[in-house]
Amino acid sequence: MTTEFRGSYTVTVTPFTKGGEAIDYDALRRFLDWQIECGVPGVIILGTTGEFLTLSDDERRSYIDATVKHVAGRMHVLVGATHAYTPKAASFARLAEDLGADGLMILPPYYYTPTEDEIHGYYAGICKATSLPIMLYNNPFTSNVDMSAKLVARLTADFPQVQYIKEASTDVGRVFDVVKESGGQMKVFAGERIVESFLLGAIGYVDPFGNYIPRATQALWRLLEEGRIEDAKRIQKHITRIEHTIAEGHPTYGHQCYSKALAALAGYPVGDVRAPLTTFAALGAEGEARLKILGGIMAELDTLVDELSRKTAA
Repeated sequence: MTTEFRGSYTVTVTPFTKGGEAIDYDALRRFLDWQIECGVPGVIILGTTGEFLTLSDDERRSYIDATVKHVAGRMHVLVGATHAYTPKAASFARLAEDLGADGLMILPPYYYTPTEDEIHGYYAGICKATSLPIMLYNNPFTSNVDMSAKLVARLTADFPQVQYIKEASTDVGRVFDVVKESGGQMKVFAGERIVESFLLGAIGYVDPFGNYIPRATQALWRLLEEGRIEDAKRIQKHITRIEHTIAEGHPTYGHQCYSKALAALAGYPVGDVRAPLTTFAALGAEGEARLKILGGIMAELDTLVDELSRKTAA
């Protein structure tokens, strides 16, 4: 396990044909090429943004295979391999490895509200099935479990595959706690508050905004690594405006339909969401009004990134 992940990784939408009937592989290939052109170091497929719960096992296999083959080593491919049943999650992990993925992102078993020992047993079962590096995914809003820094350190110590974590508990101080409790062994990817997480020790960002502003999010991370914190904050301020515009008056995780609408606005249509998620069309005039606002912010971001690029070159 010599592969190292670092930087801003887009957690991708899954492109569907009209009505969500099938995966749109032509759209997928165009989308992946765009990510590579923008300098994205890796994508994470079949996460929450990728509507992983809506794919059949056959679709999962075909989608992973198509993604890995098209990327062809030009960036990393991590695969979401979460399931509430340990053997099923383990089989998803094994499949991803067999198909050539570089790593995994795995949420604790959802719905059951498992104990820490049950979570430990879950990851133990998965680690027996694969040698790929695993990114834990701490998101108590979807799994109903908040993995403590002590539990994360325990998993890091017990399983060599467990090397990374997407920390999305909304407690930005957890980044520091995880690094400290694990003796610096666990590598944290921010799930939000990018600049603040970086300053507390995060080495990467799991980036849903990369679905429609990958150039800006890559620029933000480069600025952080260059120590240009105030310039990075200028980009983050615009991203926060996007986040708040989408969140106002919309259901939790309604961001998927906006992500797809905004990808289309950026020139890379990827279809719409599958039921039961809210489609963009169902938002009607409200959605169109917000899309216009969001498009304006995206244009401002393009101008800002150009300005900061000129500043770098000067």
